Amino acid sequence: MNEFQNLGLDEPILQAVNDLGFTKPSEVQAKCIPVLLESETDLVALAQTGTGKTAAFGFPLIQKISEESRTTQAVILSPTRELCLQITNEMKAYSKYVKGLNIVAVYGGASITEQSRQLKKGAQIVVATPGRIKDMISRRLVDITRVDYCILDEADEMLNMGFYEDIKDILSGTPKEKSTWLFSATMPKTVAQIAKKFMHQPVEITVGQRNIGATTVMHEYYTVSGRDRYPALKRLADANPDIFSVVFCRTKRDTQRVAEKLIEDGYNAGALHGDLSQNQRDLVMGAFRKNQIQMLVATDVAARGIDVDDITHVINYQLPDEIETYTHRSGRTGRAGKSGVSMVILTRSELRRVSAIEKKIGQKFVAKKLPDGMEICEIQLYHLASKIKSTEIDEAISPYLPAIYDVLQGLDRETIIQKMVAVEFSRFHAYYSKSKDLNTTGEAPNGDKNSARFFINIGERDGYDWKSLKDFLKEALDLDRDAIFRVDVKDSFSFFNTDDSLKEKVTEVFSNYKSGGRTINAEIASSPDSSGRRKKRSKGGKTKSDPHKKRGASSRSKKGKGHRGKRRSGYF
Repeated sequence: MNEFQNLGLDEPILQAVNDLGFTKPSEVQAKCIPVLLESETDLVALAQTGTGKTAAFGFPLIQKISEESRTTQAVILSPTRELCLQITNEMKAYSKYVKGLNIVAVYGGASITEQSRQLKKGAQIVVATPGRIKDMISRRLVDITRVDYCILDEADEMLNMGFYEDIKDILSGTPKEKSTWLFSATMPKTVAQIAKKFMHQPVEITVGQRNIGATTVMHEYYTVSGRDRYPALKRLADANPDIFSVVFCRTKRDTQRVAEKLIEDGYNAGALHGDLSQNQRDLVMGAFRKNQIQMLVATDVAARGIDVDDITHVINYQLPDEIETYTHRSGRTGRAGKSGVSMVILTRSELRRVSAIEKKIGQKFVAKKLPDGMEICEIQLYHLASKIKSTEIDEAISPYLPAIYDVLQGLDRETIIQKMVAVEFSRFHAYYSKSKDLNTTGEAPNGDKNSARFFINIGERDGYDWKSLKDFLKEALDLDRDAIFRVDVKDSFSFFNTDDSLKEKVTEVFSNYKSGGRTINAEIASSPDSSGRRKKRSKGGKTKSDPHKKRGASSRSKKGKGHRGKRRSGYF
């Protein structure tokens, strides 16, 4: 049974819901839709980004709009062009069976003539960015004097971007008797001021707690010296070969600089900031959505409205000035029921800010140490082996195989495997075997000093993320959840830590463990150094060459979501 049927929605909307594959409303949808359908009321809804807020206001709005009238009956304000277009497309999908309903997007960076032409046809719902609609109102291309509904989506983001005066001017031009629905992830003072000035006894709905971060996100921090921020960023990327991330910088200059350095070092990276033209911005976001960019380096303002559900990591290259901004950053991952990781690279002087953020988001940070060179080599070795195993054989290579067999004649299976792995892996080993420790604190965080690190042969491909793997291990080992830490999930394998005293128990449990007919092995993780010891690091930590700069395109994923993706000339 489709649970949306219990919310009071009309049949045309339910048909669209079925087409979209929605069967169970999210919490914000279950709480908002009945209230908005049953009465004409103002409403303030606080819920994290990615919880289904568009449908929460979209379904009741479509049902209440009169498609017979061609006047503009509702205005939806959103902070960015991307979010404006996304809302418009979703609203059109929701109303596909409602004949005569016209929804028009109004935003900057596009032809005002074309947008005004669409409005003249009659648009019952206008989705707009504040700056563009204010301009069109002044030109008398949009009439909002008779709207029945005004929706502010991502209100805190709009106000953080400096749209306070614009929003006040727009709302002042709408009828007093309208219904205003305000949706926001957080409730800073500016949002409260808008609610107080323009809303009358609004119903307040809160999903989770106010200003609380999403529980699907793990928060981590790494302490380094200021000059080691960029090497730390590279190390985090190399320790997570399948990373698909947004890297946040404070300024446009830092954003461009970091992106250029990543591109130069062979990573799939792109920059997103206010100095880009709309066309450049569209190209970057298009490449990011197609996974052609693995590391999108962005300013907070430019990243507003990014709506991509599969982001695995948010990396705070620098902490933002406002705690609410950190909440928005971390909300880019851990969406649509998935989990994610928010990483912070900071210096010792910034450590005090972590506790302030913890209080605000209601979650604890995990203090972690950056992996050393040999740990990264280990991860890369397992990743390479997994990639070789999972690669599908292209029939196009068949004509070349006889000649290849001749070249490899006389080599046994083990030698071929060793040589094949060495071709790619030796570069990483040569680079990282001489790398220095970037961590500024000598203490091992979270009990790492007396802990054991395990490798386990299951990962994302088996349906696990850090949260579900931790639950699986807790049940399999019959341990408290806190006894398992530093859970790092890769594509087809993972790592986790336990107290050193639990080594024998873990080894024993997973000596012959089966789940769903599959044998699951866990063993002590070891460095790929054949001596079994960490190699001595050089004092300077410098190396002759970066392995990313040498690798050819043949070692990279076609999608750009594999180890490093296809080498590109870069995105701005």
